Amino acid sequence: MHTAVIQYLCLLVIVLFSVMLAQKIKIAYPIILVLIGLPLGFVPFLRGIEIEPELIFVIFLPPLLYEAAWNTSWKDFWKWRRVITSFALPVVILTSCVVAFFAARFIPGFTWATGFLLGGIISPPDAVSASAILKNVKVPKRFISIVEGESLTNDASSLVIFRFALAAVLTGTFVFRNAAVDFALVIIMGIVIGIAVALVFYAIHRWLPTSNNMDVILTFITPYVMYMTAEQFHFSGVLAVVSGGLFLSHRQQEFLSHRSRLQGVNVWEAVAFVLNGIVFILIGLEFPVVIKNLGPGGLTPAIKYSAIIVGVLIVSRFICTYGATVITMLMSHIITVADPSPGWKAPILLGWTGMRGVVSLAAALSIPVALNSGQPFPNRDLILFITFSVILGTLVLQGLTLPALVKWVNMPDPDYTDSSLEQQRQLVRKKLSHLSLKILDEEYHDLGETNGMIKSLKLRYHTDAKFLSDWEKDDGAARAEDFYKDYRKVMAHLLREQRKLLLTLNRKDNISDTLVRHQLELLDLEEEKLRQHFEAGE
Repeated sequence: MHTAVIQYLCLLVIVLFSVMLAQKIKIAYPIILVLIGLPLGFVPFLRGIEIEPELIFVIFLPPLLYEAAWNTSWKDFWKWRRVITSFALPVVILTSCVVAFFAARFIPGFTWATGFLLGGIISPPDAVSASAILKNVKVPKRFISIVEGESLTNDASSLVIFRFALAAVLTGTFVFRNAAVDFALVIIMGIVIGIAVALVFYAIHRWLPTSNNMDVILTFITPYVMYMTAEQFHFSGVLAVVSGGLFLSHRQQEFLSHRSRLQGVNVWEAVAFVLNGIVFILIGLEFPVVIKNLGPGGLTPAIKYSAIIVGVLIVSRFICTYGATVITMLMSHIITVADPSPGWKAPILLGWTGMRGVVSLAAALSIPVALNSGQPFPNRDLILFITFSVILGTLVLQGLTLPALVKWVNMPDPDYTDSSLEQQRQLVRKKLSHLSLKILDEEYHDLGETNGMIKSLKLRYHTDAKFLSDWEKDDGAARAEDFYKDYRKVMAHLLREQRKLLLTLNRKDNISDTLVRHQLELLDLEEEKLRQHFEAGE
């Protein structure tokens, strides 16, 4: 136990320095973590670390899915629901069928059942990998929404395929009609359970006397309850977490206080970062063990089969993306679609974002060692090697080249330009300022004349409204931006000096440390507002 704690602490330190390196050289951190994990697998002290599939499915997967769902825009998810659904169901099924065909055709000892098992494992792209890579490049907002929405929902369908294929290999029987009914039931009931559990936690947050810390802890309990409840009844725990997470995220303003939201965001970002980092470095650590299990003479053919499967996955994804484009164009003559003319650039980028990750890893490792009859599970070591090779190959090949592809394609954002976003931002601020002034004039007019603080508040909104009005005039945007740069510079200076003063005062015995800490928190919030405004304007 003592050794395991030290091992994982070492891994955590390695993760931190690896991410620093990734930020320095501007490469998505999952790629660096996997590559650094490979040689670490030969280090004697770290060689004993093994990945338990139950650990990933039960401990890692629910919070990672929940955090991704919480940060997904329901508005954008619903807008692109047809594209997301097509990649979550038909594309995953088609990819699994293609992989099953080529595996049964070219890999000795593979049957259609083991081929479908492999297809179910490696068909879902990974949300974390795609998001981490897309953060470093400029792509249309709709593209990010589709990729993240697809990655959230396709895990469920792929794991259902994996479950049925595994049952077919273990029992030797498969009835298509029963499987089709069970497939639909697993998905529908997973969503129902997720929303039902979400409603329970919604009620707890809203109507029970919870504190900020309780709210944050409840958000950590929520995904585990959703996942385990659905899995207990043999339904999709993944879809339960995703649907419940989307439901609660869309209504977070109704049941969480502002401090709970701020505190929750900070805690969840740190936890998700640690979990993702450990999972990706464990992938690299485990790969040498998988190679060793192949035995002498098994590595060369395994590499050949892995290359075939990686090629099949890439080609089939491109076929699916362009097929979805054609179907969308045809359906636009019958129904209203979000984009009747997607063009050729979006399918190229979407086709190249098929990086695999944590779900594929967990599914492959959960394959039992033996069949029900006691015989060894057929080709288990080869399936593991191909899965690890697919994760490593797609992360490195597609992850490293995606930024260059984005730059070459040079796809403009059809929904938003920098100027249109700025106009929307200023319009929202203008409406907020006018609303505030209207309320102050109509409901607090007398206080505005006698109360100095409310008078100052009114002056602030007047200044903001004038600033926005000047922005709309000719050359007003440039002047307004200059004014704001000066304001930001002065405000940053004031915050630095105020922080120094508070720290100096805190050395005196007659000043409460609690009071100083509270004032420092207020300064942090003010500085965060300044930073957010600055980043929004870029």
